[in-house]
Amino acid sequence: MGLKWRGRSFSLRRRQRFLRGSFLEHPVDATPMSTRRLILRPHRLRHADAEAWHHIVNQPDVRTALNWPARDRAASRRHLEHRTRHTRLWQADDFLALAIELDGELIGDVSLHVRSIEGSNRSAEIGWLLDRRNMGCGYATEAASAMLALAFDVLQAQWVTAIVRRGNPRSAALAKRLGFTPVAADGQHDAFLMGNLVWRERGAEVRTSYGIDVGVSDEHAVGSAAAPLGRLTR
Repeated sequence: MGLKWRGRSFSLRRRQRFLRGSFLEHPVDATPMSTRRLILRPHRLRHADAEAWHHIVNQPDVRTALNWPARDRAASRRHLEHRTRHTRLWQADDFLALAIELDGELIGDVSLHVRSIEGSNRSAEIGWLLDRRNMGCGYATEAASAMLALAFDVLQAQWVTAIVRRGNPRSAALAKRLGFTPVAADGQHDAFLMGNLVWRERGAEVRTSYGIDVGVSDEHAVGSAAAPLGRLTR
């Protein structure tokens, strides 16, 4: 399944690794990051996180938005355990999942799928979900902005997409607020696109506004292959 716009494909499926092609020169490995209010870190399989994740993934609006099934505690724990393994971006279709933590508590997730690593066509897909009890405070915008900084400034993506399921106006509004442009639809999903030129115009302001610093050295400035993930600090 996929959407297309001007010949560009927005895939909704992952390929087996042997079909994914070449690797980045340097993998992007996850380390804890922070913004002014949040910690973005790899998921952990601890009791408090497992309980929070079980609550979040069973919220009706989350299940509807992501087309996820209802999960009992065992199933939601397995789902969380699966996300703990996604901490490296190195090849097309690799997936990075980070927990959104507020005051020591898990309140959501922000993710990045690498869709292509080829130079001028390097692209990724961003995703997010948030505990409904924490909606309306700008946390999703803050976390997604940090992930966009990672995508454009560290991964060196030329394009980032967001695929939003129809009937999810909050996520569609968030995509537009982040600077994405709607470009395609297939009846069930809307595809939003942001190019690196848009990020170059607004990235510095976004990083300052949310206290984001990817900590990339000059040798890993925009235009290089990819850099190890730096810490986002105030």
